[in-house]
Amino acid sequence: MEGWDPNTKSTLTQIPLLSTKAGPRDGAAWTQRLKEEYKALIAYTQMNKSNDNDWFRISAANPEGTRWTGKCWYVHNLLKYEFDLQFDIPVTYPATAPELELPQLDGKTQKMYRGGKICLTVHFKPLWAKNCPRFGIAHALCLGLAPWLAAEIPILVDSGMIKHRDDVSGSSES
Repeated sequence: MEGWDPNTKSTLTQIPLLSTKAGPRDGAAWTQRLKEEYKALIAYTQMNKSNDNDWFRISAANPEGTRWTGKCWYVHNLLKYEFDLQFDIPVTYPATAPELELPQLDGKTQKMYRGGKICLTVHFKPLWAKNCPRFGIAHALCLGLAPWLAAEIPILVDSGMIKHRDDVSGSSES
């Protein structure tokens, strides 16, 4: 955690670490892993709400917990930009991090590939590998999606690549 700002360190230390090293093909062990994932997501969501930093909603889209969908948002210049969020749990999870997708932003930035998957290769994936199996979905959101939104959304808005839904032009991307 060297070189991280104090807020990131504080947030990360409050998200429970996971212990079960299991993926979708591991039966009962995967069920245990999902319980740990939910506990970490609940803790992260509650922490965000208590700090007035609520910025996402996700839930499993199937009973197996291998497909997740929801919304994430970012406030820029006092306007809220909201996006669909989706991802699949890879069969090699937790050794492989999930690829977070924002389909509405597909093709709008070079830091995205294949259907709106955000590029986390340089910074996040080595961190994920180093912390396997302790990191989970909540950690991917905290250390992957949150900084990506903070870096990319202001640039996309300021360049006109995305517009606010209340913009009179009617070309909403939020």
